[in-house]
Amino acid sequence: MARKKASSHVVIANRLGDGRVVYLAEGDAWVEHISDASVRVADSEAEAELLEKAGLAAESRQEVVGAELIGVERRDDVVTPVRFREVIRAAGPTNRTDLGKQADDN
Repeated sequence: MARKKASSHVVIANRLGDGRVVYLAEGDAWVEHISDASVRVADSEAEAELLEKAGLAAESRQEVVGAELIGVERRDDVVTPVRFREVIRAAGPTNRTDLGKQADDN
C-alpha cells in the first residue's frame, strides 16, 4: 500500500460481499462511515504500519479488497479524507445522490 503524505491515516477498502467502501475500525471490524467513532486513526508512522498490516491481513482473509492507507485530518473531532478522491468514495457517486451513502442520509 502506498502511503499518502498526511499526519494521520486510516485504512479504506471495499467489502467483498457487496462492494461497499469500508473503513478499518476497532477490533479489526469494518464500518461503512469514516465518521464512525470506532474508526482506527493512525497518528504516527508506527501506528500507520500496524494499520497497514491489519488491512493486508483482512485482504488475505478475503474480507475486503484494495485495502490502503489514506490521509485524513481531524476537524472538530470529525475525521475527513484529505484527498478529494477519497471524499467522493466516502459519500458515493457524485452524479446520483439517490445511490451510495448520501442516499442513506435522506
